[in-house]
Amino acid sequence: MSRFVQDLSKAMTQDGASQFQEVIRQELELSVKKELEKILTTAPSHEFEHTKKDLDGFRKLFHRFLQEKGPSVDWGKIQRPPEDSIQPYEKIKARGLPDNISSVLNKLVVVKLNGGLGTSMGCKGPKSLIGVRNENTFLDLTVQQIEHLNKTYNTDVPLVLMNSFNTDEDTKKILQKYSHCRVKIYTFNQSRYPRINKESLLPVAKDVSYSGENTEAWYPPGHDNLGATVDLYILNHLMNPPNGKRCEFVMEVTNKTRADVKGGTLTQYEGKLRLVEIAQVPKAHVDEFKSVSKFKIFNTNNLWISLAAVKRLQEQNAIDMEIIVNPKTLDGGLNVIQLETAVGAAIKSFENSLGINVPRSRFLPVKTTSDLLLVMSNLYSLNAGSLTMSEKREFPTVPLVKLGSSFTKVQDYLRRFESIPDMLELDHLTVSGDVTFGKNVSLKGTVIIIANHGDRIDIPPGAVLENKIVSGNLRILDH
Repeated sequence: MSRFVQDLSKAMTQDGASQFQEVIRQELELSVKKELEKILTTAPSHEFEHTKKDLDGFRKLFHRFLQEKGPSVDWGKIQRPPEDSIQPYEKIKARGLPDNISSVLNKLVVVKLNGGLGTSMGCKGPKSLIGVRNENTFLDLTVQQIEHLNKTYNTDVPLVLMNSFNTDEDTKKILQKYSHCRVKIYTFNQSRYPRINKESLLPVAKDVSYSGENTEAWYPPGHDNLGATVDLYILNHLMNPPNGKRCEFVMEVTNKTRADVKGGTLTQYEGKLRLVEIAQVPKAHVDEFKSVSKFKIFNTNNLWISLAAVKRLQEQNAIDMEIIVNPKTLDGGLNVIQLETAVGAAIKSFENSLGINVPRSRFLPVKTTSDLLLVMSNLYSLNAGSLTMSEKREFPTVPLVKLGSSFTKVQDYLRRFESIPDMLELDHLTVSGDVTFGKNVSLKGTVIIIANHGDRIDIPPGAVLENKIVSGNLRILDH
C-alpha cells in the first residue's frame, strides 16, 4: 500500500473531511515542488538564478492559493471609504502648481507595463507597437509625452518599461529608434510563472522554453491604459501635501459607467483602504458589487507609489496582495488557470493611502479593437503624445462600442474601415457580421448594423447614420 493511500485512510478514520483535504493539499504541494524542480534542471546556466527566483515566487503564490479558501474578503466587513480618503481631482487641481515644479519632476520615475501581446487582437508582437494615430504606436506616444515634459521643464524624467518574456526582445530592437530622444529608457522583465492544469493543478510546462509545445505554458499578467499620463497637479499634491503628511500610495479612480461594472473598487476594510476585485466577491454579492449606486468608482490602474515605502515594505516582506485566479483555455482546448496578483491590491500595506477621483479621460484601456476604434477616432485630440477628449464632444463619457467577431483581428478591423468614422455625437455602436465602412462616414446617437450570415453590408462613403438600425444585405457598387 502506497504512503499516500495510508495517509488517506488514516485521515478518513480520524477527523474526516478537513484532515483529508489537508493531506491532499500537502501531496499536491509536494507534486508541484517536484515538477518545478524538474523544470529548473532544464534552465541554461546563465538563466538558472533568474529562473529559480521566478519558480520560488510561484511556489509561494501556489502555497497561498491552496491555503486560501473561497473569496478572500468577508463581505460583512466591507464599508464605503470615508469621505476624505477619496479626494476629487478638481480639489487637487485647484491648489495650482508651485514655481519649483521642475525639482518635483526630477523625483519622478514613470513605469509602464509593456508585457502584453496583442494576441486578443490577432497581433504577434507587443501590444505597445500597434499603430494608434498617424503611424504613431502606443510606445511612440508614451515617449513623446515624457520627452515633452523633459523639454518643457528642463527635467530628466526617465521611462522604465516592465517587459515580459513575450515582449522583451522585440521592444529592445525598437528602442534604438528613440536613442536621440530626450528620454532615458530602461527595461526590466516581470516574473514568468507557469500556467497550471485546471484538473490536476500541476504545471503545464515541461521545461523552461517558451516555444513549440511550451508556447502557452507560461504567462505574464496585465493590460495597457493609454490615459495614464503624468499629471503635475497630482504629483505636486504628493510631494507637497497640504497637511504635511505624505501619501505612500495613491490610486486614481474614476466614476463607473455600464462598461466598467466589473472593475475593482476601493472600499474601507478593517480600518484601511482596500481594493476589492470581482474575483474576490462571494457569488451571492456579485450583483451588489456591480451596482453603480453602491460602488460608484473603480480603479484605473494609474498608481503613484513612494519608492522609499516600497523598499521598506519589501525588506519587511510585508506587501500583501490577494490572489486572483484567472481561468484560460489554451489553443488545444486545455483548461488552465493562472495565478495573478493586482498591484493595486498592495494599497492596504502602505501608510496614509489615498484615492483620487479623476476625470474619465485618464482611463483609456485598449484590450480590443472596439477600444482601439475609440482612441483612433475624432473623440480624442492628440497633443504632445497625450490623447485628450475632444472639446467638441458634448458628453463626458465615451460611446459604448461593440464590434463583432469579423473585427477582432487588427488587420481585419483596419481593412473594414476606409477611414475612421466621425463619432463625436455617437452614444452606442453595435456591428455584427460582414460589414465595411466607406470614407467619411458619420455615426450619431444609437447605431446598430447587423449583416446576417452570408450577407454583406457596405456603408457607403459620406453616409450619415443617426439612430439607425441597418440589417440584411446592402452593397453599393461603382459602375
